[in-house]
Amino acid sequence: KEHDRSISTRSYIGSKTKKMQSRVKQIEERIEREIEETEGLLQDIENPVDLKLFPMTHHKKVLIMAREYGLQYEDQSAPMFTNLNFELCQGERVFFCGKNGCGKSSLIKQILGISAAQNQKYDKNEGRIQGNVNSILTSMFETGTLQTAAGLTISYINQDTSFLKGSIKHFCKERGVDESLFCSLLRQLDMERVQFIKNMEDFSEGQKKKVLIAASLLTPAHIYIWDEPLNYIDVFSRMQIEKLLLEYKPTMLLVEHDVCFREKIATQIVDLDK
Repeated sequence: KEHDRSISTRSYIGSKTKKMQSRVKQIEERIEREIEETEGLLQDIENPVDLKLFPMTHHKKVLIMAREYGLQYEDQSAPMFTNLNFELCQGERVFFCGKNGCGKSSLIKQILGISAAQNQKYDKNEGRIQGNVNSILTSMFETGTLQTAAGLTISYINQDTSFLKGSIKHFCKERGVDESLFCSLLRQLDMERVQFIKNMEDFSEGQKKKVLIAASLLTPAHIYIWDEPLNYIDVFSRMQIEKLLLEYKPTMLLVEHDVCFREKIATQIVDLDK
């Protein structure tokens, strides 16, 4: 009570108070709804889910083959590599290694492009297939032969994470992934629950990598192509991923600078420097 104020002033204050109380009630109701939605999600997350892979079986044994293959950008005077020979058979895990700029990521993009041209769709960020991919190949000069089996389903992790934007809910809906299972996998990769209500552009680089790894793990595929997947990933999560790959033995093509990880996982190492 303010006894020094006039009656008209008191009525004005009373009217403003009612409006403020109404606004507070609306905010409280909205917060309660959000809490209920989050609690329902967190109940599922609290149930431990083992990391799993869903590798598919292809009717061909050799899925990727290179013979005397070389790559060179149009604006470069020398090729990145020449006379490359290797095969990727089902159940093998082939690692590309070599110094920066030797063509590891470019070779992966060529493989994705050739496979996509057979399927007529491709997405450079997500490993999905979409639209015309001839532009992927036009900036390169090729020598020799690079072939992929027809009808491949590829799960691709790009080393670039800048395309990750928006909420996890939207990401899962766009990918056709079960949100509760996806978040459970992220928890297994030691991502804190508080991150699930943030937009992915606010994630750290390590958290973004975990998003891509979890999405790849939930994608049934003939080949898993991972380009530097362990950048910024903690040791505990690396150990879990190592265990998973050794247990399920998926067909994989990887670029990874972690020598210990490579020595444990690789069935074949292709050195592009040589």
